Amino acid sequence: MNTPIDVSFFARAAKPITSYRKYWASRFGTSKFLPMSRKEMDELGWDSCDIIIVTGDAYVDHPSFGMAVIGRTLEAQGFRVGIIAQPDWQSAEPFKVLGKPNLFFGVTAGNMDSMINRYTADRKIRSDDAYTPGDVGGKRPDRAAIVYSQRCREAYKDVPIILGGIEGSLRRIAHYDYWSDKVRRSIVTDSKCDLLLYGNAERAIVEIAHRLGAKEPVHNIVDVRGTAFFQRGGREGWFEIDSTEVDQPGRVEDHINPYQTTQEQAAAQGATCTKEEGSGAVEPNPAIQPLTFVANPALKQKLKVPARDRTVIRLPSYEQVKSDPVLYAHANRVLHLETNPGNARALVQAHGDRDVWLTPPPIPLTTAEMDYVFGLPYARSPHPAYADEKGSHDGATKIPAWEMIRFSVNIMRGCFGGCTFCSITEHEGRIIQSRSEDSVIREIEEMRDKVAGFTGIVSDLGGPTANMYRIGCKSPEIEAACRKPSCVYPGICQNLNTDHAPLVKMYRRARSLKGVKKILIGSGLRYDLAVQSPEYVKELVQHHVGGYLKIAPEHTEQGPLTKMMKPGIGSYDKFKAMFDKYSAEAGKKQYLIPYFIAAHPGTSDEDMMNLALWLKKNGFRADQVQTFYPSPMATATAMYHSGRNTLRKVHRKAEDEDTVDIVRGERRRRLHKAFLRYHDANNWPLLREALKAMGRADLIGNGKHHLIPSFQPVTDGSYASARRKNSTPRKGAVLTQHTGLPPRKR
Repeated sequence: MNTPIDVSFFARAAKPITSYRKYWASRFGTSKFLPMSRKEMDELGWDSCDIIIVTGDAYVDHPSFGMAVIGRTLEAQGFRVGIIAQPDWQSAEPFKVLGKPNLFFGVTAGNMDSMINRYTADRKIRSDDAYTPGDVGGKRPDRAAIVYSQRCREAYKDVPIILGGIEGSLRRIAHYDYWSDKVRRSIVTDSKCDLLLYGNAERAIVEIAHRLGAKEPVHNIVDVRGTAFFQRGGREGWFEIDSTEVDQPGRVEDHINPYQTTQEQAAAQGATCTKEEGSGAVEPNPAIQPLTFVANPALKQKLKVPARDRTVIRLPSYEQVKSDPVLYAHANRVLHLETNPGNARALVQAHGDRDVWLTPPPIPLTTAEMDYVFGLPYARSPHPAYADEKGSHDGATKIPAWEMIRFSVNIMRGCFGGCTFCSITEHEGRIIQSRSEDSVIREIEEMRDKVAGFTGIVSDLGGPTANMYRIGCKSPEIEAACRKPSCVYPGICQNLNTDHAPLVKMYRRARSLKGVKKILIGSGLRYDLAVQSPEYVKELVQHHVGGYLKIAPEHTEQGPLTKMMKPGIGSYDKFKAMFDKYSAEAGKKQYLIPYFIAAHPGTSDEDMMNLALWLKKNGFRADQVQTFYPSPMATATAMYHSGRNTLRKVHRKAEDEDTVDIVRGERRRRLHKAFLRYHDANNWPLLREALKAMGRADLIGNGKHHLIPSFQPVTDGSYASARRKNSTPRKGAVLTQHTGLPPRKR
């Protein structure tokens, strides 16, 4: 057996989710699928549901889908759980289809924020939805968590509403909303939910369900970690730190007595500086008396720092941050400093005459708890209600998001990279939560034996980051006290254990399983971490790359990289050298596919020009381009809204290093995108104009050293895929960004 012992602070900090006494309804047993209709409830012998989960995604009973994880976890606790997936939100009737839940409605917009799911970075409506049968768009409303909560309240007014999911996590306090270009209130206010659960919520939802099952009123549940709720007035026994303004002085220390002699200072410290007899020391004149300082009686008692678990930080109110971008930046910085479960304090933010309280982040799951959650009896397929006329899910009703993870296995959660544009930190946190090797192997074997269509190819063993499995702080005490936003920026922390051996061991065991032909790694790779382990890179490159490997340098220039908290392009070069070396040793032609972001805060036009030159020099053509998308509550989004660098302390009067170049306006965002697609003739007129304005007309010409040609072919302005132009994998062939090499044979 390979069941590691958890030694971290967090393993001892919370009640195990497996230790609760099961709810009485556990007698009904386990269902093949959680019911979505009254007929299914009748077949299970249920007269009602204890909990009904309303979700914006199609119901796929797989541990990569939030509604399935929460539903199965609650079922394992003995509760009867029903699912209402993608209901028609035009009225409350579809929310009554399973009847009135005995305990609460659990509401989630789905695996994605509904606005990001529905709109592009250019605020254009998407025509598709990967979480919907048939990839059909428009099956969920804008701001789905708010709309669903309102309809649940209309359906059954007295039933508690527990809101969760990534949309709730990213909107738990007043937040900048890119789509309306303004600061919106906490989603707790707009949804009128009774409790909001942020982050991975198994621990919180289990405790809340049992307390509601024991008839405890929902408004009394104000002590569960990872929750947000409304509160009127203060709370007794809490010490409040006022952080509603910037540039406030800190604690005032006692003044040093300038008349105190060195000898007296030494005596106060229990030492002496008296010279021995005969040393020539001069005796002090007793007639001369120094002035005496008398301490202020009001300050006689030393200020005692209150316990962190009874301390709350008051953020600037919604009304303040709505009208003051500097205070918004300050509030966002404070929130991100209070994300370590080991030392985070509660936060409170006024919305009118009421406060939104945020308890500290949830305690991460231990390895044993992760194994428990991922070992529940998932069907690993979409609900039968989505089957096509042949009874399968591979035809017109195929769900792309399920297809993508159908043969993949999630091995861990969390990410300590701290990339400012990413929402993982706000939702899953920085503490890595890993499954045991045995648990992962069991899931691969189950997938091999039970999932239809398995051909022996595992599409991914990963998570938010492919190679952070079982990596964390060397010291539990340091881990619990650390407040750094990243463990790998500006360099890898000396306290970080970068050992990839457990991951290498698991890869080797997995690929040796009977019936498994290949294990691919589809999750993003943290290459600056990977180069710390040549053994890992060799194993990865020689056995787990299907022709190409995606990695994300995001940029080549220090301006944007420092605002992203990403390593310099030198780390990419080092990894590429190792990648090429081990590919050659294995006799394989394999390619790296780097991802880049256009228009990120801190990016100048010159930065994008230099990136385009790097791309051309290295033979890359970006097939698809990722433009910066300001997701709610992300650090980079706070920069975008405020123009301030929230990685530094925020001041009212900004220095040069405190401000950030923000790429706003359709024309400039289009220009940055055009630099990434310098090879597309449709972009050449815009690029010529920009290069001339920048004084770089020398880059316009028909030579190899020029970025774009001086001639302009007739174009129709349509999107031209670089992949289709790239016909054969020959020496000097143009590389594409997202779709890999070599190109498909036509």
